[in-house]
Amino acid sequence: MQFAALSTVRSRIRLGEPLPFNVRDIDRTLLLARGHRVSSQAQLDALMNRGALVDIAELQTARERAVRAPREQLPQIWNETISQIGRTLAEAKAETFAVALEESVAPALTLVERDPDLAIFQVLSQAASVDTAYGVRRSLHSAITACLVAQRLAWQPGEVERAFKVALTMNLSMLTLQGELARQRMPPTPEQRVALQSHPMRSVQMLQRAGVQDKDWLAAVLQHHEVEDGSGYPSGRTDVCELASLARRADIYTSKLSARSTREALSADAAGRAIFMQDPSHPMTQALVKEFGIYPPGCLVRLGSGEAAIVVQRGPTVTTPVVACFTDAGDRPIAKPYRVSTSEPGRGVVSLLQPGTAFPPASAMAAAMLG
Repeated sequence: MQFAALSTVRSRIRLGEPLPFNVRDIDRTLLLARGHRVSSQAQLDALMNRGALVDIAELQTARERAVRAPREQLPQIWNETISQIGRTLAEAKAETFAVALEESVAPALTLVERDPDLAIFQVLSQAASVDTAYGVRRSLHSAITACLVAQRLAWQPGEVERAFKVALTMNLSMLTLQGELARQRMPPTPEQRVALQSHPMRSVQMLQRAGVQDKDWLAAVLQHHEVEDGSGYPSGRTDVCELASLARRADIYTSKLSARSTREALSADAAGRAIFMQDPSHPMTQALVKEFGIYPPGCLVRLGSGEAAIVVQRGPTVTTPVVACFTDAGDRPIAKPYRVSTSEPGRGVVSLLQPGTAFPPASAMAAAMLG
């Protein structure tokens, strides 16, 4: 390993924010682990004065790591990226938010591009981010969905990135409220209804205070609950921009995949069917349904041979995905899931399992996902 003085990368350390790398003493022993927060200028100065070091290999940006990492590391990088996005959205400090958001979004976009099936897996496999707050998780799932649909629609890279950011930040002002509403069994209170109606404006204000000046981004956040027939809110306008229209559809689709206290999560095919029936002729809806298909990665299925399995890759047709079996034909758990193609005779999908069905260990699923 090669090391550099901590003082040479001082600009990458923000007080109170998670460290992007490990910090080691002059004898190479670990002083502070990646993710630790340096709380004061005095603490930072003390590290510099004692000659603290960093591993040069750890200095690559999160995006560079997502680009260069071996494929078997992608699930772990996804977990780290989700956690970083969660911290960024949950804290949303005006003075650091814009920069932190750019740093969080870059590796996520790279991961989506490197392996779209693994990206869809993040959306469908709810257990993959159970430690992330409900509102944050919903925002990330909407963003991944919007990004994938924008790519299928052949949008330019800059517009794909903007679509991701719009979907990620459109509910910035109501992340906590989303969690509250998901847990409560009673209808929204009058105060909650007011907060729901005003959240597009408040999210725009938060982004503006954070230094976001992209007019298209801000307009889409403001309009993400507007509908072309004028039935949306907050203004009931009919001239809805494409970014907002995409974000709304991504939000509707992913909301159907998330369980709440008052209802179970819908299966992927039911969610796709429900959104398709709302406006089957719209190109964005058609692209979304085609992108995720009937059996997208992350959904649970029963095979004709009896095994329970999780879809890990889209197959040659919409009805023949690649799956990883996690029970045998007698429904007994398998310690090490194994991959099969449902195009094999007798191995076709015969039914979808409830989204709440127990998963095998995450490490086993990650291994199966990567083959």
